[in-house]
Amino acid sequence: MSPLDHLVQSLLRPIRRAIAPAMGWLARVPIDDPIDRRNAPTMQLLFLVFGTTLPISWARHLSRFDDVPTGWLLVGAMDMVTAALAFCGVVMIRYGRFRPAVITFVSSLLVALLIGHLKLGFQTHSVDQTSQMLSLAIGGLVLGRRALWSVFLAIVAIFVAGFCADALRAQESGQSVEMAFHYLPSAIFSYFVVTLVLDRCITALRASLSESEERRRDLYREIGERERAQSQLIHSQKMEAVGRLASGVAHDFNNILGVVVGYTHTRHQLDDTDHDLRTTAYEMADALDGIEQSAQKGIDLNKRLLHFSRPDQSHPVLVDAGRALREIQPMLRRLLPRTIAVSLDVADDPMPVFVDRGHLELAMLNIASNARDAMQEGGEFRITARCAQGVVDIRLSDTGHGIARSMIDRVFEPFFSTKPAGAGTGLGLATTHSLIAGANGQIHLESEPGCGTTVCIALPLAIAAPPALQQAIDYAWST
Repeated sequence: MSPLDHLVQSLLRPIRRAIAPAMGWLARVPIDDPIDRRNAPTMQLLFLVFGTTLPISWARHLSRFDDVPTGWLLVGAMDMVTAALAFCGVVMIRYGRFRPAVITFVSSLLVALLIGHLKLGFQTHSVDQTSQMLSLAIGGLVLGRRALWSVFLAIVAIFVAGFCADALRAQESGQSVEMAFHYLPSAIFSYFVVTLVLDRCITALRASLSESEERRRDLYREIGERERAQSQLIHSQKMEAVGRLASGVAHDFNNILGVVVGYTHTRHQLDDTDHDLRTTAYEMADALDGIEQSAQKGIDLNKRLLHFSRPDQSHPVLVDAGRALREIQPMLRRLLPRTIAVSLDVADDPMPVFVDRGHLELAMLNIASNARDAMQEGGEFRITARCAQGVVDIRLSDTGHGIARSMIDRVFEPFFSTKPAGAGTGLGLATTHSLIAGANGQIHLESEPGCGTTVCIALPLAIAAPPALQQAIDYAWST
């Protein structure tokens, strides 16, 4: 940018800041049509300027005359009516009646022009064509092509009336009547050309606006379809992960039920006549406590699965990433076979982040599932989490076969998979990338063939987490 441009921008910047509140007020109107709503601030500003400057202009002109010429008072009175209607137009637009306000203003302009031409003739008005051009421009740009040509025909009729008034004056003074109509064809032709150009420009502009509006609707429709597809994809990934967890969950439920069955055997002591009833009662109470604890574990596990598989929208909350990873560890233990060791190295410092807990769990399970497939013969799955430079750095590493460097850049593409045909959908890491990006985080892979793979996730740190914030995190997590 040149120094002159910098100077112009520096001069315009305070002006923009000064008029921004006023323009914002002018734009806040209850108008449904998007084009009319876009034109409303300009028309209000035009009405205010016209209604203010027209009386000032007449006051300046009349101050030159000691005796006001015949017919000027009537023309001036009509212009004052037009100025008043301009202010009324602002009020009408503020109440959402945009087109009636514009029609009223343009009609008052044309009526004032007609009376002026009848009283003073065309020659007197030829020095100032502002009202004629303004009527054409507003009629065409705001009201459309039909209004544009209607205004043109009205102006032609006004010109004819003005030339007739000039002819009558010429006849009264003994001059040539034909000379009074000498400029009528050129005046009509000039306005015809202007009207035709406006018509072409307005047609092109409205066609462009219609195409733009159609593209905008298509874009919104496409965005909505993508959001629905992404929601369905995330839910399908959740259900796939739930299916993979089924065997481990069944094993846990079997253990819980085994404990319950073991405690219920205490009831057979009631059949033993030599057993002390007080002792039996205490043992029964302990058995019931054990049954209650086992049932609560089953309820907690069931709630976890129901929350995880629910097809809800993203609901980010304030979560301690370290605590979240510790809570996810038992679920990972159920997903991975016993031949894979799971280790967790999480810093004790609070690591608050804004994430959807279900989405975070799904991302971890997708990564763990890929690690499981990469370690068919066993290995280690390690999770580390640290705070570094305003982010929570989470690394999930496996000791599997790794990924070729040429494929690392493509692992987040939908339906791309390094697994054999039929062994994977290629959607796990794509979904994970979408979930992490939705939390304003970043994710990338570090891998070498034969050296395992590390998935690096960086989530923005919320704040430094003082004790009060830590209480809020605990509350959000518990609810």
